[in-house]
Amino acid sequence: MRIAILSDIHGNIVALDAVLADVARQGADMMVNLGDILSGPLFPCETADRLMALNLPTIRGNHERQLLTHDPARMGASDLYTHRQLQPHHRAWIAALPDQFRPVDDVLMVHGAPGDDLCYWLETLDPHGLRPATAAEVEARAGGAAAPLILCGHTHMPRIHRRQGGGLIVNPGSVGLPAYADDHPFPHSVEAGSPHARYAMADRIDGAWQARLIAIPYDWEAAACAADTHGRPDWARALRTGMM
Repeated sequence: MRIAILSDIHGNIVALDAVLADVARQGADMMVNLGDILSGPLFPCETADRLMALNLPTIRGNHERQLLTHDPARMGASDLYTHRQLQPHHRAWIAALPDQFRPVDDVLMVHGAPGDDLCYWLETLDPHGLRPATAAEVEARAGGAAAPLILCGHTHMPRIHRRQGGGLIVNPGSVGLPAYADDHPFPHSVEAGSPHARYAMADRIDGAWQARLIAIPYDWEAAACAADTHGRPDWARALRTGMM
């Protein structure tokens, strides 16, 4: 069995369409979406329409939760732009999404970490910056979750972690936003280092899961121009360079 793993699209339909084309070229039995789907100054409604038509196994991320529950006065610029664009049918779609899901018995989908959509699961953040999490830190954040293959997103950092007790945790990276800055709990930047659209493929071979990370070129200048048009030069730089 082969699963194509998408996460953190952030309304970048240009990157999404490139990933969908690459998945079609490589072939997959299933494609899944790990959330943070629409938020950002790009193409939220077009992205929602594309994904609603595909009807993929999909979970909500922290940005879907924020779009549904936060007062607009509390929203950051990316959520607020998206809040103002979405139509009632888009809101109904994201409201129906679960926060985690098993598309098949031996695969678990979460956004951040089990039970926490804001958790950096495979990375550790401290005042000095971001680093790969240790095996002990990963297990401490697992909340007892067990599955041969666990899929997570949120940090936009592509990573494959093999658990000491067996099984894989795979973060495919971000389809649509290769870098961002945040100030919680410490000011920091997350940077993939190049503007490529990212996703992952997982294959069950002889009963065991293997995974590989994929980065593909696309017309990131078109996405960056949209960010510039909507008053977000920070996003435009991230989309063009993969850096902040």
